[in-house]
Amino acid sequence: MNYEIKSNFSEFEAVLKDYIQNFDTKGDDYGNQKRNSLKLFKLNELTINVKSFRIPNVVNQVVYKYFRKSKAERSYIYANKLLELQIGTPKPIAYFELPSPFLFKKSYYVSEQLDCDLTYRELSRDLNYPDHEVILRAFTRFTYKLHQNNINFLDHSPGNTLIKKVGEEYQFYLVDLNRMEFKPMPLETRIKNFARLTVQKSMVKTMSDEYAKISNEDFDTIYKLMWKETEDFQNSHNRRRDLKKKLKFWKK
Repeated sequence: MNYEIKSNFSEFEAVLKDYIQNFDTKGDDYGNQKRNSLKLFKLNELTINVKSFRIPNVVNQVVYKYFRKSKAERSYIYANKLLELQIGTPKPIAYFELPSPFLFKKSYYVSEQLDCDLTYRELSRDLNYPDHEVILRAFTRFTYKLHQNNINFLDHSPGNTLIKKVGEEYQFYLVDLNRMEFKPMPLETRIKNFARLTVQKSMVKTMSDEYAKISNEDFDTIYKLMWKETEDFQNSHNRRRDLKKKLKFWKK
């Protein structure tokens, strides 16, 4: 077992190891279990979230064994980096890897459970959500802060930003962290980062307006680019979906 535990949780090393080794039989299922498994565990008075990444295909078992950091380790590293940059994310606790002698197998990312009021997905589904425009503009400023800190969150999608109201303010927390780039971004890359978030034209207009204001860019330029990237992503997504349907049909 390869692992790293934050120093302030080192006293719980034996307990955390037990949760990982008995992940299939302990803990409470949490959230969507379709791609990876999430479970909640108690650690004294604290609730922790353990994400179990599924075993990768054979090629990636070699890649993760010898050439690249695992999704769990990257999640742990990126979470610590985000907090250093004062970007919200559930507090990281540890990561664990269970390799075989020659291939990579399972990995787990452990963080503190963060209960939120909503995710971005609710904004896209309910345009009458209370404070909808206020939240959307605050989210746009949050994304601009990512970009100003040279953070390209490649999985910037509706379910990967948790939103919590604290007093009259809205705070944002990134999850599903294993795909990030840390480098300066030209304007086109920054705006492309919004492409996966919504198909609602009114929301794209609001985000374009807010981004233009805080970046001192022209609204028409931002809006045309953001809507183009949104349409391009949706077209590509629909083509992939249709192809999968055809492949499933032929398999039958």
